[in-house]
Amino acid sequence: MKLPRRRFLRLAACAAALLVAARVASEQSYPSRPVHWIIGFAPGGSSDIHARLMAQWLSTRLGQQVIVENRPGANTNIAIQAAINSRPDGYTLVGLTSSNASNATLHGSLFSNLERDIVPVAGLTKGALVLGVNPAMPIKSVTELIAHAKANPARVSIASYGVGSTSHLAQELLKLMTGISVIHVPYRGDALALADVISGQVQATFSTVTASLEYVRAGKLRALGVTTARRWNALPEVPPIADIVPGYDASTWNGVGAPRGTPLEIVETLNREINAGLADPKIKARIADLGSVPLPLTPKELGELLANDTDKWSQIIRAANIKPE
Repeated sequence: MKLPRRRFLRLAACAAALLVAARVASEQSYPSRPVHWIIGFAPGGSSDIHARLMAQWLSTRLGQQVIVENRPGANTNIAIQAAINSRPDGYTLVGLTSSNASNATLHGSLFSNLERDIVPVAGLTKGALVLGVNPAMPIKSVTELIAHAKANPARVSIASYGVGSTSHLAQELLKLMTGISVIHVPYRGDALALADVISGQVQATFSTVTASLEYVRAGKLRALGVTTARRWNALPEVPPIADIVPGYDASTWNGVGAPRGTPLEIVETLNREINAGLADPKIKARIADLGSVPLPLTPKELGELLANDTDKWSQIIRAANIKPE
């Protein structure tokens, strides 16, 4: 039976209204099931630790469990792709880090996928890297390490938590600014790199303060310098590398994103709750204990931070001729 045009249009309008109402109701009841937060590094690193801290807070605030999943590899691209392939319904989040900023240059079109298919949600923390060595090495300062590397070209091994990661780029920046030649040893996570430096398999590493702080305090890792322009509160006795190499700066950050198309109301809810967590005295104290500082940002500000770091690190990647794994 053929419906009259007016009746057909009324039914179509009602159907559209019902769809909108269902979507609004769904967003208002968000979340109604567990949320999954994908991290692009192995457990035990800075991104993993900070994500789990905030996941606990969000689980309480949202009334549903926020589950952290580790999918390391390819400088976070495995995790990013998993998020891109997920439904944009607020039930999949993905860790964003300063390491993502290198993907535009390292992987070309992959960054356009990140820019197009991932929406920034919120910042988490800002941190520093620490240049540390195995205590068995007769090296006690950045100056001594540079001198040793120059006297022994391509003999000093330095670990990172992935090709193109901030840890790797901090190493390349030091090489370019000092003229040293070292062996880069990439890992699939900060904790894995630290384990081999502490066991003596590798001589040095650029590690996040969060992951390395307890090892430094326990005397298992000798901290030579931090990568920020000024001294870092968590390691006030460790000088900045910039004291020896003027202009050197390689700070880190962690944030969170979601698949593009995630409803704005859900993004705003997550941003509000994460920023509330970063302002909570207990969480602020825990972040300080981990050697970082809170980084409350709007989604727009996080996007701008990623873009600025992309411009900065692209110059280092091209100058060092870094290629993806």
